[in-house]
Amino acid sequence: MKTKLILLSLAMVGFAMSASAQTKEKYTSNGADNIFVSVTGGVSTTYSGKSEGKFGKLAPHFTVSVGKWFNPVIGIRGQVGFWRTNFYTMHNPDNAGKVANHKNMVVARLDGLYNISNAIWGYNPDRLFNLSVFAGPGLTFAKTSKGFDIYDASNGLQIHRRGTNGEKLRPHINGSIGLQGKFNVSQYWDIDLEVRGEIADSYLGYANTSSAIGALFFGAGVTYTFGGKKFQKLNPAVDTSALTDEINRLRSELAAALNKPAEVRTVVETKTVTETKFNKTPIFFKIGSSKLDTYAKATVKLVADGIKASGGTFKVQAYADKATGSSSFNQKLTDARAQAVYDALIAEGVPASQLQIVSNGGVDNMFGDRETTRVVIMGVE
Repeated sequence: MKTKLILLSLAMVGFAMSASAQTKEKYTSNGADNIFVSVTGGVSTTYSGKSEGKFGKLAPHFTVSVGKWFNPVIGIRGQVGFWRTNFYTMHNPDNAGKVANHKNMVVARLDGLYNISNAIWGYNPDRLFNLSVFAGPGLTFAKTSKGFDIYDASNGLQIHRRGTNGEKLRPHINGSIGLQGKFNVSQYWDIDLEVRGEIADSYLGYANTSSAIGALFFGAGVTYTFGGKKFQKLNPAVDTSALTDEINRLRSELAAALNKPAEVRTVVETKTVTETKFNKTPIFFKIGSSKLDTYAKATVKLVADGIKASGGTFKVQAYADKATGSSSFNQKLTDARAQAVYDALIAEGVPASQLQIVSNGGVDNMFGDRETTRVVIMGVE
């Protein structure tokens, strides 16, 4: 029972870290961004339990991992490892000396990743070194021990080997926790250093008297991030300031128009479309979203008043950031953004005959940064 509680605690650590993580500035990773593959090689040693009381000899250890960072602090990876236990014990059925029970192992792990450096000091893409902690559950695949190499305790020479026909391949639950150091080589490459401690149900069979096996792993390797490391700010300040300025400008223009004498207002209502005060009006969106926030709804309301007063025909032109997401995703996103503005204008009483939807998909930066490219621009036809 004690062993299972330890394993369960280790398995839950990664998920607990993910639930409590916050960055100083909020960033996100789009679906195809920040996916990585890692290859690590090193050595491992096995702690055989209470009856033997020592670690086994160092043995090679090799892992391949695939994962993703959801933001600069939180990530996840799946890992497959290949390693060997060099294990001896004096516990054997023949009482003839120590038992060599070396095994070639395969282990599958699911790790939650928590970047300590970004969590404490904030995200910095140019930071040379990042320290992360990882933890999670896994399965160790090994054959239950039925055969041993028997050695003479006095001279260390092999006496005989018991049969191995009874060995069966079985999965054993494990849990582990560790530290990872990453040296930032480029936008695509990192050099990794890792240390991991692991505990598992005993996979050494009759040769071991303990119900659990411990192990330590030390390794170094490399990580490649497909498409480079990319994180985007959530709720960037530029959106709020730009929307506030635009709302204030439209309020002033609308108030000035409504305060003019009646005959002047008649002229405004009948002049050509190219002279309308709402010739170019941006309505900004958050990354990956087609939802109108409070600022956008206020802008739509003022634009609707201007459109109804002008009598002209307007294009609802939607855009998305080309560098974020695939072309098909961006096309669907701009379709949704244009439709959201169109529906909001109709709800404000704008006739459908005055509106034309244009969905432009992903485009390059329009105003000098990626955030303001996520926009619908109201313009005359």
